[in-house]
Amino acid sequence: MNYIRPKSTHSLSPEEKRVLLKEYFDFYQKISIETPELLNIKLPRNVFDSLLDEIGGLILEKSNSFASSDNEISHFLKNNPLPEHLSQYLPLEYRVYCLALNALKQWVSAEQAATDRYIFGGTARQQYKGLGTHCLMSGKSTSECKIELHHPLRDGRPPIPLAKNVHDEIEKQSAVIEVDDQIMQIIYPIKRKNNRSWVMLKLGCKLLLGNSDTSKSKNVQDSSKTFARQASKASGLNYEELLKWINNNGLVE
Repeated sequence: MNYIRPKSTHSLSPEEKRVLLKEYFDFYQKISIETPELLNIKLPRNVFDSLLDEIGGLILEKSNSFASSDNEISHFLKNNPLPEHLSQYLPLEYRVYCLALNALKQWVSAEQAATDRYIFGGTARQQYKGLGTHCLMSGKSTSECKIELHHPLRDGRPPIPLAKNVHDEIEKQSAVIEVDDQIMQIIYPIKRKNNRSWVMLKLGCKLLLGNSDTSKSKNVQDSSKTFARQASKASGLNYEELLKWINNNGLVE
């Protein structure tokens, strides 16, 4: 079966696209206030295990076939030999496999980019940016922060405009939650309820361990210590263990 890129059967006028996109952004503006966790939904990766296993097996099969025959790929690798001291560790089949993975990565990137154009056509990103004049979560405009396009869910729906720091925050949170981290499940609701940051949790732990930080105001220090006490009590971790958990999960740069 040959692959044919899916195409929409609907043809919308520029005005219809503008109205549709505005309604979509308004929908997520409301979501960002009422249920912000819906701004970043991830399907568990293992749901597609059988499909990915099939694709991986096909790549291995084709790589071995290309490596054992006379073709453009084998000629390319012969014309770009490995240093002698490295060649014994990288067999031809594996080198073909690596090239195939890179080709697959480029293909996936192109096809995923095409999903943004499914409804809105070739000027989709210009339309997103034209209407996405402010972060739907923080309300900050493009003059106040850098706006990035973020997909709440990768099921074909368009991306939404978010401030870069907001985008980074929710992506980092979902990456941790996705691995079923029980500590995150306990601490994250406290963070969300009180509008705290991971930086504050780290600061609070350090302050309660006797480290000083004169660069922060008393209010920030007090709030940070309160967050750290709440997180410690709820999770059962002491402040040193909380710091280690923060660092291990890359929650603060």
